[in-house]
Amino acid sequence: MTTRVNPLRINVGFLVKAEVGYTRTIEFDEAEMVLPPDLTVYDLRGAATFGRTPQGLVAEVALSGRTTVECVRCLEEFDQAIATQFTDLYAFDERSVTESQLLVPADHHIDLAPLGREYLLLDLPFTPLCQPDCQGLCPVCGNNRNHQACEHADPIDPRLMALKDLLDPKE
Repeated sequence: MTTRVNPLRINVGFLVKAEVGYTRTIEFDEAEMVLPPDLTVYDLRGAATFGRTPQGLVAEVALSGRTTVECVRCLEEFDQAIATQFTDLYAFDERSVTESQLLVPADHHIDLAPLGREYLLLDLPFTPLCQPDCQGLCPVCGNNRNHQACEHADPIDPRLMALKDLLDPKE
C-alpha cells in the first residue's frame, strides 16, 4: 500500500538557512485532495511564496479549486468553485510568535493543509445555490421544481392579495 504525499506539506529547511529577504515560490496542482476531516477539493491549484524574515518565514498562499456542496433550496449536490488567499508568519521561536501561534516545526516541514482548509471553508457561501434562480422543493409534494412542475401553488397571504393584483398584467 502506497502512502500519498501531501503536496501542501512543504520542506522549508533550505529557507531557514537562507539570507533575510530570500523568497521562493512553490506551485501545486492536484486533481483531488482531501483536507481532513471534511473537505474534498477537486482541481486544487495554487502557489505558496515563502519569504525569509528575521522573525521567521512569511507564507503567502493562494488556493483555488472546486468542492461538492448541497443547494439549500433543492438539496441537489453541485460543484462550487472556491478560492482563497492568506498570509501568515511561521516564527522561528516563541518570542516572535504572532496571534496565529504558528512556529516553524523542528523538522522544517510546514503543513499548509489545516490553514488552507480553514480559509477555503470560510470562502464557501453560507447559503449555496445550484443556480441563482433555483426554484427549490415544493413544500407540499417535495418535487424538485427545477426538474418537474407540480400543481401546488404557493399560498398567498390574504392580507397581500391586493399586491398580487399589481403584479398581474391586465389587458
